[in-house]
Amino acid sequence: MSGLRRPLLARQALAEFLGSAGLVAVVIGSGIAAQRLSPGDVGLQLLENALVTGAGLVALILAFGPASGGHFNPVVTLADRFLGGVTDRQLAVYVPAQLAGGVVGAVVANLMFDLPAVSISGKERAAGGLWLSEAVATFGLVVLIFALVRAGRAALAPFAVGAYITAAYWWSSSTSFANPMIDLARTLSDTFAGIAPASVPMFVLMQLVGGAVALVVVALLYPDVARAADEVVVPHDTTGPTSRRTP
Repeated sequence: MSGLRRPLLARQALAEFLGSAGLVAVVIGSGIAAQRLSPGDVGLQLLENALVTGAGLVALILAFGPASGGHFNPVVTLADRFLGGVTDRQLAVYVPAQLAGGVVGAVVANLMFDLPAVSISGKERAAGGLWLSEAVATFGLVVLIFALVRAGRAALAPFAVGAYITAAYWWSSSTSFANPMIDLARTLSDTFAGIAPASVPMFVLMQLVGGAVALVVVALLYPDVARAADEVVVPHDTTGPTSRRTP
């Protein structure tokens, strides 16, 4: 690895770490705030959580996307690797950075609201409808991102992904985690946005299934379309992206 590539990978890892931490802090923090501001009204709590998450995701992709592509989601990184947008080295750096960022984001969100730094969630999310929901939500996210990239419209990705996640909070029965990093991080907060550790494996499995099917659909819809110039989109969850230049 050249001397130039090491600093580049370090910057990309930092961007993925900070973006993932910020996304989790937004998701969990807005969930806690919603519970406190609108007690007894779950619908209003979900609306507040969804709107803040969508807006926060747009801001995070715009802020960190130019450095790393703004994946913040292992499924998006895996999909981008399959499509040739990132290298094996980037894959090996991005995913650990995302997972570590998610843990930090959960801890920070808990502490901001004077809760224990870590409180394991007891909220079970285990049912066939929820698992299907995660596959569908992840499928839609991956198709959206890479359809925009291959159509040469990557600049729209931050806003499209933010809007998609906001809507998916409502049309999906699982409230659209669509991101293994988010799954793991949300186990660390026993609050509105939490998920029990035992519920995570099936969520992750179905997200991977949804992402794999999405890759097939993207290949069928855009079989001969090269990426615009050397631009790459790279978002995520629950999941988000923007364009960047390949290293």
